[in-house]
Amino acid sequence: MTDALRAERRAAATQAMAPGFSAGRLRLRTLVLIRWVAVLGQAGTVLFVHLGLGFDLPLAPVAATIFAAAVSNVIIAMVRPPQSRLSDRDGAFYLAFDILQLALLLFLTGGVANPFAILLLAPVAIAAATLSGPSTIGLSGLSLAAICVLGFVHLPLPWIGAPVQLPPIYQLGVTVALIVATLFIAFYAWSLSNAQRRMQDALAAAQAALAREQRLSALGGLAAAAAHELGSPLSTIAVVTSEIKRSLPADSPIAEDIALLDSQSRRCRDILARLAQRPEQAGGAPYELLPLGALVRAAMSDPDRPGAAVVFAEAAEDGTPEPTVRRSPEILHALGNLIENAREFARAEVSVTTRWNARTVNVVVADDGPGFAADILGELGEPYLTSRRASGHMGLGLFIAKTLLEHTGARLKFANRPQGGAEIAISWPRDDIQASD
Repeated sequence: MTDALRAERRAAATQAMAPGFSAGRLRLRTLVLIRWVAVLGQAGTVLFVHLGLGFDLPLAPVAATIFAAAVSNVIIAMVRPPQSRLSDRDGAFYLAFDILQLALLLFLTGGVANPFAILLLAPVAIAAATLSGPSTIGLSGLSLAAICVLGFVHLPLPWIGAPVQLPPIYQLGVTVALIVATLFIAFYAWSLSNAQRRMQDALAAAQAALAREQRLSALGGLAAAAAHELGSPLSTIAVVTSEIKRSLPADSPIAEDIALLDSQSRRCRDILARLAQRPEQAGGAPYELLPLGALVRAAMSDPDRPGAAVVFAEAAEDGTPEPTVRRSPEILHALGNLIENAREFARAEVSVTTRWNARTVNVVVADDGPGFAADILGELGEPYLTSRRASGHMGLGLFIAKTLLEHTGARLKFANRPQGGAEIAISWPRDDIQASD
């Protein structure tokens, strides 16, 4: 992995984890639809309670409150295209308006004693699922403030005849229950939504890394094909140039130019020959067959990069021949990522050991650095997880490597070595990775 690719990946991870990264998840059409359902539900409930049940309601202020919500929804739908996505700030503003509108409606109809007071949780749940943490906290605080006020200040609960006087302890219990429910739903919904967002961002980064590796492999295959196709015309040019060179007199004015042309054509043939003979150093063909050890060695993209030395070793555990595998962009990118990360933490040396037997194929990447942090050793491979007591390392990169390797059928095990340092053991069933003839 080159420094540019590492910097690009870390920048993407930083942007994904930055505050406000969830902005743009709330669609205007969805919000408008939800608010129309709320308006129609409020209007229908008021009509049913007043006309159907005969409860006495302050119809004028109640109707005005519902009408205000309908007007605001019309204005929102008119000033912005319905397919647009709301920014974090705009989404928080509209949901804050909904909380205040519903709080005013509850104030007019009995406060927290109104069975529909539980609807104050709806804007908080929407915010937790679609907005950033600060916006969710702010809207939760606004909802909690409204619940506390409504618990003690409100008009009487609509009833037939004399207003119902609920015991203060009951109203306090309802108020506390709504507060607890608001806090729990806000935290739980935001935690789940945040985990899902982070996983989606990490999977997108893994897919981008794989696509980048596949493009590099395709480019290498194109280079090999070009070398093959250019070989014949270049040989013809070399033959003709040699004939002209032999037929020219020594004092010819173009003899020097012909000699230069002949030397440059030979140079081009040498370059094409190297491309054809060493495809693994030029990108390789996407379905090239090669020994397992060669694939593991090819994963180290920048062997001349300063840092800890990388020592490769291969061994058969039961005398079976080395497996032949197909060049895999997933394995190349993932192993390269693990090796480069190990070099960043190693003090002097990284060992990459490849072993095989009749049933399994194993690759172990180990370093002599500080090792993995014990408190998160069991969680390694999760997206955006920082390890080894150093910020900015082994977060998204390790998740990408683990995802790509598991896609090829591998299993990974993370451990700390007894003598110090970290160790990542990768294992495949031999039948899964062995290339068929």
